[in-house]
Amino acid sequence: MNQTVEHMAKRSLLYGYVLSQPLVNYVDAHPELQNKLLFESDQLEFGKHGEAVRHMQQKLHTLSYFDKEIDGRFGVLTEQAIKNFQAEHNLTINGKVNKDTLRAMVKDEKKAYKEQLENFSDEIEPGMYNAKVKIVQKALQYFGYYEGELDGIYGPLTKKALEIAEEEHHMELIDDHQQAVSPAPTEQTKSEQVKAKDTSPASVKEQPNKDVESNEVKKVTVQGNTAASIVEEARAQLGTPYKWGGEDPGGFDCSGFIQHVFTEQGIQIPRTVNEIWNFSSPISDPSIGDFVFFETYKPGPSHMGIYVGDGKFIHAGESRGVEISKLTNPYWEERYIGAKRVMQQ
Repeated sequence: MNQTVEHMAKRSLLYGYVLSQPLVNYVDAHPELQNKLLFESDQLEFGKHGEAVRHMQQKLHTLSYFDKEIDGRFGVLTEQAIKNFQAEHNLTINGKVNKDTLRAMVKDEKKAYKEQLENFSDEIEPGMYNAKVKIVQKALQYFGYYEGELDGIYGPLTKKALEIAEEEHHMELIDDHQQAVSPAPTEQTKSEQVKAKDTSPASVKEQPNKDVESNEVKKVTVQGNTAASIVEEARAQLGTPYKWGGEDPGGFDCSGFIQHVFTEQGIQIPRTVNEIWNFSSPISDPSIGDFVFFETYKPGPSHMGIYVGDGKFIHAGESRGVEISKLTNPYWEERYIGAKRVMQQ
């Protein structure tokens, strides 16, 4: 292990892990080393395949440019993802991975994970066990501060990693009012939580609460007759095909569908999932007409739908367009990160 790698390892919580594990395992756990290998790789060319290509695909996936199988093969789809990335970053659009493209990719990835720490760390506290904690753990692991399993449990390892991140990034990640770390949930506790979730009417009782950027208290809540009208309008679009960037009945993408439905009711909301997430207000359990959010192809909220009752939500999915799905579907259940509500002055 050279001095550069050793320096990176020593300043993280992973140092002991590095000494006892094969280097390839450490590469996956420590992106700084991953980045170093990418800049030195000769695999990042069309037609090549290998670990460096896989790492690059993972970065493109995190940044929402690549949603296909991460297979380590530099083919047409990977090349197109790179071209799309280059186009949005004012780089030469050639599908080739030069140093400028890699530097921009690494910069954006670090920014994405830093935003995860800022957006979710103040929503968790010691003793919690939910999806929000797992998102924070993943971001902490990216920066090399967290060595434990991504289990969604806020225990001593997570708290220690947050303290290190707080100091090195000069961010407030741990509230002063938080009490000492509570005992982490046992396997029995987790099983009981899962059982309670499965048997609740809406199957979302144990899902995490969410916070918003604004601290301002809203006065009028979009509920009652308005919520019923929203669901009625949403149901009227069942079967509409999925279309990337679509925002009319000719074809919808995920957030385009949501914005259209609310606009039809005279309610203006932002366009993207992340913007709607920040615009809306947190609730513990969704009611009819509320938003439900999911973490799918990138960290944080990346897909959403409208809760229609009975543990179901309506959304624009890539496979079947506008459809109604169950929150208890294993795919959606493990990706669910919370519910929010539109509240207006």
